[in-house]
Amino acid sequence: MSLVRLNIKGISYSQTQNGAYALILSEVDGDRKLPIVIGAFEAQSIAIALEKEIRPPRPLTHDLFKNFADRFDIVIKQVIIHKLVDGVFYSSIICERDKIEEIIDARTSDAISLALRFQAPIFTYKNILDKAGIYLKGNTNPEEFTDEDEVLMDEIILEEEEELLSSENDYQRMSLKELNIQLEQAVTNEDYELAAKIRDEISKRN
Repeated sequence: MSLVRLNIKGISYSQTQNGAYALILSEVDGDRKLPIVIGAFEAQSIAIALEKEIRPPRPLTHDLFKNFADRFDIVIKQVIIHKLVDGVFYSSIICERDKIEEIIDARTSDAISLALRFQAPIFTYKNILDKAGIYLKGNTNPEEFTDEDEVLMDEIILEEEEELLSSENDYQRMSLKELNIQLEQAVTNEDYELAAKIRDEISKRN
């Protein structure tokens, strides 16, 4: 599958979904945008990395990781958004140390926060962009979106939140035995974000 390079165009705040943000990525050699719903903390971390002049008094989590990696000569070479399941994007961080590459699973918001700090390129697969990419009528800058663009972004955020809520409700209806089976399958498939959600539901019952 062919990779498509993406640039970060900005972060859009939902006008109707309080506290929800959409990170907007744009294909380098095209007009499609890839919106990814993120939380307030993730939006803050990415915004600080985008604004070079803003320096927090103490290192944020992603800054701490960058300092740690620099100390031990670990370099992030690239980030790949490699999977899209039920509205959730999954990413891999390609790292290198002593000319040996390692692939680390990560939440997409974390991966992009780190890519910014390491000035590493961001890619996704063409089939993911074909599936989730959109065309915006207005300017690519979220601050200059048209009313139609704002409505579209709000709809995307609402749809993803509804999908997440639906999956959480499904887990609430499962027995502990079923949850443990689902947890094992998620770990086997290296779907750690899903595994964390199932683990949280199991923890509530214990």
